[in-house]
Amino acid sequence: MVGSVAGAPAGLPVIIVLDPKTPREFPPPAEKPVMDQVSQTFGPALLFVRTNAPAEFRNNDDTLHNVHVTHEDTKEPQFNVAIPTGESYSFTFKRDGFYHVGCDIHPAMSAEIFAASSPYVAVAEADGRFELDDVPPGSYVATAYAGSRTLKRDVEVAAGTTKIAFE
Repeated sequence: MVGSVAGAPAGLPVIIVLDPKTPREFPPPAEKPVMDQVSQTFGPALLFVRTNAPAEFRNNDDTLHNVHVTHEDTKEPQFNVAIPTGESYSFTFKRDGFYHVGCDIHPAMSAEIFAASSPYVAVAEADGRFELDDVPPGSYVATAYAGSRTLKRDVEVAAGTTKIAFE
């Protein structure tokens, strides 16, 4: 499936999620997503995780850090743990959405997490184009998160290439 998002805000990532209209069970991800701390920076700056599947937080820096994660919409804290050098912490996100990641010890450190129950998630290129691979045919709701805007569109994915445009 290929598509585009018109008028995407410059400098901000645009995230596209494809949710099946008929509830489905998806196999767990093949690999656990990892956010690491190196040189007083969280990496990656934006991490995708699957809801109800574990993610790992590591500290490969030479100093103690903590990881303080809060749900963006509800402001509900998810966890706040200290992670010594060479150690890690696993957490399972229970709710779809955006999460802010910070380090209370080093306030300049921050990152974002996007949790989705669907495995069909992509980040649009700077020009708004995106691609989602291996999407089985069926009825879906496509959602684009573009800064403070949320755009939704029903889409019918067919065999071959399906195109979708968000205006």
